Amino acid sequence: MLSARSIFEEIRSNDETFRLFCSVASKNELQGGWENARIADLTRDPELAAKIARHGADEEKHGRLFAALLKKRGLEPAAVPADMDYCMLLERKGIGLAHERLHREEPLGDEEILRYLVHSRVTEQRASEEIDQQERIFRGDPELGKAVQVIADDEVNHLAYCHEELLRFSAAGHAETIERMLKQYALAEVDTYRDVALRTMGRFADTLGWPRWKKGVLRIGVQLLWLWERAWGWRRMVRLEPPERKNAMAPRGSAFPSPSAGG
Repeated sequence: MLSARSIFEEIRSNDETFRLFCSVASKNELQGGWENARIADLTRDPELAAKIARHGADEEKHGRLFAALLKKRGLEPAAVPADMDYCMLLERKGIGLAHERLHREEPLGDEEILRYLVHSRVTEQRASEEIDQQERIFRGDPELGKAVQVIADDEVNHLAYCHEELLRFSAAGHAETIERMLKQYALAEVDTYRDVALRTMGRFADTLGWPRWKKGVLRIGVQLLWLWERAWGWRRMVRLEPPERKNAMAPRGSAFPSPSAGG
């Protein structure tokens, strides 16, 4: 039976596929950490900047966790092919803030902050769903359990903060812009995710020596997910709701009051 659990178990049991999986994850997380740190430096609102900086620190932590999993097995990081680089492929589609912009010492305007927050809202939805699935599969696993549990909890905070900040900007008169950007970014992410999934899973399947029928079933599954997401599923990435965790990304030990305080 070709299930998510069986696929992940095969990937983790083979050193080469595990090496590529952790290398891709580590690169994306570390890149996200650098981007968030730069955005925090260029953000004029000190409270928002502090939250973005904490987001960046979390991403760097996740990158180190995946790197540590490789080291524990005695594996060196693998080079990540350009056509599997999810973050850079999104950037080339104009999603979020380009690295060229982040290298400039110039404070970000409101529209640029919105581009960052909308990008985070959409991509953190994907990240949260993926790590939730891995946490369910590897909960209690001595090798992976602790790492995926830490990351899954952080992703709840990241999504909560994206909802909170975008709702704040919506209330300040940016609702129309946010709605338009969310749909544009979600549809671009769905297409990019499909392309990266096909290439990455294709590499895994070749390394694991899967028969043609098994590769075909996997490709069909990825395409069916893409069709559902293009037709309807993208809407889950654009909803904005007050989160259960209030002020989730305030710096640890911060004096910033929680919106839920006092009631």
